Amino acid sequence: MPRSGTFYRTCNLCEAMCGVAITLEEEQIIAIKGDENDPFSRGHICPKALALKDLYEDPDRLRKPMEKRDGQWHELEWEEALDNVAERMRSLQQEHGKDALGVYLGNPNVHNLGGTLLNGGFLRALKTRNKFSATSVDQLPHHMVAWKLFGHQLRIPVPDIDRSDYFVIMGGNPLASNGSIMSVADVRGRLKQVRQRGKVVVIDPRRSQTAELANEHHFIRPGSDVLLLLAMLNHLFASAQVTSGHYRSLLDSDPVALKPHFDAYTPERVAEHIGISAADIRRLVDEFCAAEAPVLYGRMGVSVQEFGALCQYLIMLFNVLTGTLDSPGGLMFTTPAADILPQTGRGNMGRFHSRVRQLPEFNGELPVSTLAEEITTPGEGQIKGMVLIAGNPVLSTPNGDQLDKAFASLDLLVSVDFYLNESSRHADFILPPVSP
Repeated sequence: MPRSGTFYRTCNLCEAMCGVAITLEEEQIIAIKGDENDPFSRGHICPKALALKDLYEDPDRLRKPMEKRDGQWHELEWEEALDNVAERMRSLQQEHGKDALGVYLGNPNVHNLGGTLLNGGFLRALKTRNKFSATSVDQLPHHMVAWKLFGHQLRIPVPDIDRSDYFVIMGGNPLASNGSIMSVADVRGRLKQVRQRGKVVVIDPRRSQTAELANEHHFIRPGSDVLLLLAMLNHLFASAQVTSGHYRSLLDSDPVALKPHFDAYTPERVAEHIGISAADIRRLVDEFCAAEAPVLYGRMGVSVQEFGALCQYLIMLFNVLTGTLDSPGGLMFTTPAADILPQTGRGNMGRFHSRVRQLPEFNGELPVSTLAEEITTPGEGQIKGMVLIAGNPVLSTPNGDQLDKAFASLDLLVSVDFYLNESSRHADFILPPVSP
């Protein structure tokens, strides 16, 4: 590879995957700019892309495998490190059974070609049921709804932001996330264009960056989103504004049959519990239905709560019953460059359960909220070792203190990471990949 020149790559620090142009001189990064010819990001980058230089040059980034012996870290050569890790994993499973080794996959795996191609084979080789990932503290309700309604866990429709004229955002902050499960570069610019065409409405307990840009922001009481959605559907039926658009022939029953499920949740009854007036609830629905290309989008804030799956289902139902599903400007199914659905599982649930609390798996993964108890509760199938791949669950999953103590008790912990962090500090081995 030449030591100098401009190289075109992709920033993989979030799902927007913006195109970048990196200028090198004698292998030193001189500049990182947006790739104006990238068909998705169109020259846009955010501070994350500029931080690629900092990650690459960071003196704290691990560059060689590390092994902890007698409480001290020692560098290893790769061949020795891989042999030692493989032997320790093999010995642990031979002594305690296949399920004694657990695996946690962090979010960056889906932004990495190597992880996407090879993690499946690695997991199948381990033959453990104790698989966990960031999915269960992130987008699992999206997958469950897509699986139930559309037949595949990855068939998730996304907002057609470039044609929408009435964009309602519940529990999302796309200016920070670059459109999580929407994958949109330059969200700020695109939402400003929505404002020029119509209106952006944010429903969030916090005045986020996206809320500051919106035309309208409603401070909803945390955890009460499900009541708002039920009231919105109540008014949709009560005002006879239900329409299923071109999807009517695909519905397995008349939408009117759903009306009794929402009769009790009038805007007046719900208003005092959510902190949004009945008049505003009705106006929101009426304006949505009057718009030419409206869309209702919900993300993390409505997913990671007691009624997260129900919230995502009701959001999808509202889009279906207002005729915006797969309509221009609405919630649309994508046309991917590569269709991966035939190569991935449709989804399944409850084929087996966690050992301690008997919680069901989804698509072969157990909820990460059970991980600590699966490590600390003695008995057959107890997790004795963990492999962490591009994840820091002590920091990013619920009750990190509990998991921190659990990791400290393991017989073996292997971390694939290029930093010493809250989770990898407990590792016996750290295997650092190259920088992004």
